Amino acid sequence: MGGPSLVELIAEADERGLAASGLACLDRCLPLLGGGDEVLRPLWGSLAEGGAWDAALAVARAALTGGASQEAGGFSEEAVGDEAVTLAHRMLGAVPAARSAAELREWADACSVAALQIHRLLDTMPDGGSQRSSVTARREGRTDGMSPLVAAELRRQIRILELLANQGAGAGGLRQALDVSTEGRRVLRAVVSRRERGRG
Repeated sequence: MGGPSLVELIAEADERGLAASGLACLDRCLPLLGGGDEVLRPLWGSLAEGGAWDAALAVARAALTGGASQEAGGFSEEAVGDEAVTLAHRMLGAVPAARSAAELREWADACSVAALQIHRLLDTMPDGGSQRSSVTARREGRTDGMSPLVAAELRRQIRILELLANQGAGAGGLRQALDVSTEGRRVLRAVVSRRERGRG
C-alpha cells in the first residue's frame, strides 16, 4: 500500500483526528457490544460541535453498560466469554474522559490494534500466523497476504485518518469519517450474525 503507514498516520494526527480514529474503531465494533447504531452519536456530535466530551461519553457508556461502572480492562473474560467481545469492551472502557492529545493518542493506537485483532479473529479466511502477517506488521505497512476482512479494516482506518488530517475538512471530514465507519459496522454486523447462526 502506498503512502504513510497506519502507525505513521496515528503518530502525526492531531487531537481531533485521534479522537475520531479511536471513536470510529469503537463504532465499527458496536455489533460486539450489543449497541444500536446510534449509541455513539453523542460522542460524534461532541467532536463536530465542540460539546462536552465527558458528558457525551457518560451517555454512551450508560447506554452500552446499563450505567455500570467500567474501567479499562474491567470486563473479565469469563463474563464476556469471547475474545473479540472482550477486546471491544476494553476499547469502550479505555475511552479517555478528557480529550488530551497524549491520552487520545494512546487510546487511538490501542483501538487500532484491537479493531484489527477483532477483524482477524472473525475472518473466515486466515491472515497467516507468522510475524510478517501480524497486526503489527499490517499497521507498519507490510500488507502482503492479508485476509479480506483485515484488509478492509486497515483501509478504513487509514482513510479516516487521511480525511481528518486535512485541517480544512471541518465537519465535512467528520461526516465522511462517520460514513466510512458506518460501512464497516454494517460489514461486521453481518459477519457477527453469520457467526451466531453458525453457532446455533
